[in-house]
Amino acid sequence: MNCLNWKSWRGMALGPCLAWGLATATMAETGPLPAPTGDVILTVRGEIAHTNGDGAAALDRTMIEEIGVTTMHTGTIWTEGTSEFQGVELSRLMRHLGAEGSTLRLIALNEYAVEIPMTEAVDGGPLLAFHMDGTDLSPRDKGPLWMVYPYDLKPEAYKNEVSHSRSIWQLTVIEVLP
Repeated sequence: MNCLNWKSWRGMALGPCLAWGLATATMAETGPLPAPTGDVILTVRGEIAHTNGDGAAALDRTMIEEIGVTTMHTGTIWTEGTSEFQGVELSRLMRHLGAEGSTLRLIALNEYAVEIPMTEAVDGGPLLAFHMDGTDLSPRDKGPLWMVYPYDLKPEAYKNEVSHSRSIWQLTVIEVLP
């Protein structure tokens, strides 16, 4: 069925055309990203479809929040008790930017870097936290972004040395590698 030709719709189910139209509208809305208006706290580059200059996505806090804020309650080996973290899920960020790589290289302010497989970017998985227990994360407190896993919610998957080593703080750059 040709969804662009209205004559083909006569006597046919419109479901496929409506679905095509919604998908097309969604793709058009996530085209080029706007330029940040605040301080850039995260730069994503590499295998991404949506950028706002020089083949990269420069994101300020407001842009990150607009992707969708998630709250997670979990303990960490670096904090006491259970904390409330707010941020954007890594999976949502990657979908928003149209990431198509197999590996993510995360780089901190001090140039410490970790590589994780793209398969870690799952719904309900790691959170790029910018807020902890009612306070914005500053570089002094593991900010501007800290990748926090749901350690307590899925201990069998995340309470291990591998996840702990991937819990990078002072995160400022993500490279999406092929």
